[in-house]
Amino acid sequence: MVINMLDGPFLRAKKIIDLLEERGHQAYFVGGSVRDLLLQRSIGDIDITTSALPEQVQAIFPKVIPVGIEHGTVIVRMAGQSYEVTTFRVEGNYSDYRHPDHVQYVDRIEEDLARRDFTINGIAMDKHGKILDPFGGKQAIENQLIQTVGTATERFKEDPLRMMRALRFASQLGFSLEAATFAALTSHINWLEKIAIERIAVEMQKLFSGDHVEQAIKLLLEVELERYLPVIRNQNTLVGALNNHQVPLQSWSEMLACFCQYDPSVSLHTWTKEWKLSNKTKQDASYLLEAIDYFNKEQLDAWLVYRLPEHLESGFLRLLGIFCPELQPLSAQLCEIRECLPVQSRQEIVMDGNDLISLFPQRSRGPWLNTVLQLLEEHVVLGKVANEKQQLKAWVTNEIYPTTLD
Repeated sequence: MVINMLDGPFLRAKKIIDLLEERGHQAYFVGGSVRDLLLQRSIGDIDITTSALPEQVQAIFPKVIPVGIEHGTVIVRMAGQSYEVTTFRVEGNYSDYRHPDHVQYVDRIEEDLARRDFTINGIAMDKHGKILDPFGGKQAIENQLIQTVGTATERFKEDPLRMMRALRFASQLGFSLEAATFAALTSHINWLEKIAIERIAVEMQKLFSGDHVEQAIKLLLEVELERYLPVIRNQNTLVGALNNHQVPLQSWSEMLACFCQYDPSVSLHTWTKEWKLSNKTKQDASYLLEAIDYFNKEQLDAWLVYRLPEHLESGFLRLLGIFCPELQPLSAQLCEIRECLPVQSRQEIVMDGNDLISLFPQRSRGPWLNTVLQLLEEHVVLGKVANEKQQLKAWVTNEIYPTTLD
């Protein structure tokens, strides 16, 4: 089979294969990019596999990053793009359930493809578009099946995270699990206990971002994977809610906000700690939860939009789609409100703490300063007072001071 790829990312990456072949080496596109080409999906990272040793690859290309050279992988930089180039290899045992204890370089690409996780990822393509598919990956794509290369138990024992990856692909592609693959996953799901939670978290986020997340979650619960997921394994209410979850979520911050809405008994701090997530993720989830709470009380207004970081807008709208499905889409309204905000941050308010001290010299410094500044900020954002110093001074003196500071 030959694929037409005269344009696009493969054509840009073809120069790497050309240079490798000019030096007498074999080289092929491999893995997810070939799979997605066959599926007519958008192409992400393009990986290349070659008979050239890592040192030979380094000698050919001027910009090489030896990111995984001990396992045969380097990053080649070309025309502003990064390409992972890996030498044909077979692998030893996985004592740490993640990395092979040793790798052995080989001459035949078929041996290299034999070590891959799933048949849909065990497909290669030469620079002319000719497909090499020794393990039936193309047939698996046509049948919409996720099937391991070789024995499923062996593949999962090498790296149990592959069980999470199987569910993640089910979410992304809408494929079913092949019978033997499903049976091995069900029998050995406890092997996930050997995997660092940080690695599970990465796959969990990809699973929840898939277009077929509902199907993947039902598989997750069917194989009882939730028993090995922090927090979730102890929350029956949350498990029940997840069983009906249908909306893809694009980040852990969205997921945390959603989970906290499903089951408020678990704090954001607990989620972040148990899943070893970043403070930035925790903060973004907090912004989303605050926005949802405010919306439930006040609906969509300038103060909500002002306090919601712009990069979280789409996540906020997705969450509203889950918890307020009867609403009409609010994307255009939110965008319009943001464009009309009188200020973008407190720093743009023309009155600051020093102005307040000058206005009320009889008062000592204290928490009242921040209280007044917060009131000023909110009222300016909501258009209740203009962001002009004389108007703000008059408003503070006549409206805020008598009721807030006395």
